[in-house]
Amino acid sequence: MPKTFLFGFSTWKHPFIKPFLKEVHTFHFINPLFSQSYLKKAVHQGLNSESVIYIWGKKPFDEVERYANEHGILIYRVEDGFLRSVGLGSDLTQPYSLVVDSRGIYFDPSCESDLEYLLNHHEFTEVELDRAEKLCAQIISKKLSKYNNYDNVLLDLPKAQKIVLVPGQVEDDASIRLGANSMTNLELLKRARQNAPDAYVIYKPHPDVLAGNRVGHIREEEALRYCDRVVTEVSLDSVLTLCDEVHTLTSLVGFEAIIRGIKVYTYGLPFYAGWGLSEDAMVCTRRQRTLSVNALSAATLLLYPRYLDPKTLDICEVEEILAGLEEERFKMGASWAHRNKIKIRNFVSRKGQLLLRLLK
Repeated sequence: MPKTFLFGFSTWKHPFIKPFLKEVHTFHFINPLFSQSYLKKAVHQGLNSESVIYIWGKKPFDEVERYANEHGILIYRVEDGFLRSVGLGSDLTQPYSLVVDSRGIYFDPSCESDLEYLLNHHEFTEVELDRAEKLCAQIISKKLSKYNNYDNVLLDLPKAQKIVLVPGQVEDDASIRLGANSMTNLELLKRARQNAPDAYVIYKPHPDVLAGNRVGHIREEEALRYCDRVVTEVSLDSVLTLCDEVHTLTSLVGFEAIIRGIKVYTYGLPFYAGWGLSEDAMVCTRRQRTLSVNALSAATLLLYPRYLDPKTLDICEVEEILAGLEEERFKMGASWAHRNKIKIRNFVSRKGQLLLRLLK
């Protein structure tokens, strides 16, 4: 039986990744200490032309990838799904969904991903399109998003002015580096203001950046030179419900706006750009098809990701995940003990990660 080798999976990911990969029988996580070679350690453990490799996201393993290409070894890339959890991945919260991609990965437009292939070539059935439409209606009615870590709040915004949302991103994220020429959040805000000079512009920093876990902070006084308001600890739906446009680099917020019928402007090249559903500053010549919102949603939410029931650890359908996310969010709001348990866990996680970064 071929051996499976996994690269770039931090130790805390090891337990939760296994139930997602039912096709894998033996897991060899390659996490060498200090400067030891990843490839050398893997070969020592039996990596050969019969093996299979999984890599987390777009973490660079040049030596391993060269070896895989030379020996015809299949590489799968793994990343968080689009309905992830109640809580942040950077707080080490277990995900409800992952994507496993045999061609590339959805946030890297330099090559075709399994998602792009589906969007270009899949013949969507009426059953899939109808299911996608109902799924999106549920997501909107339940006010669900990728992380679901903030409360829904009724915002007081101008009634007679166009409302534009600019979602911040993690600036050192691979999707920005690969799909938006490493543009910063401040540059995005400036572009959005130039293209919507008379609008009421809202800037919403990325939750990972707000938590202090990732890079991309803009001082509020600097942001307010180009926007009218900065909103922080409120749900994404609180803003999307009221906005007319979203201006983004590659954020998933753009996709969530599209399924809500909101006009989207992209300044990078996210997976949802180029299909006739957004106004795009960049072009991907591989994307030749005009799609409906239901087709985009069917590929993105039904066909591409894998979903896991966090209680049974069984692969399940996305509709079951919606119920699980709603239940967990309710517990966070209703139970003081549960809410504070999560807050303490997140605090310890953040301080631990900060310490590790300082020690590097």
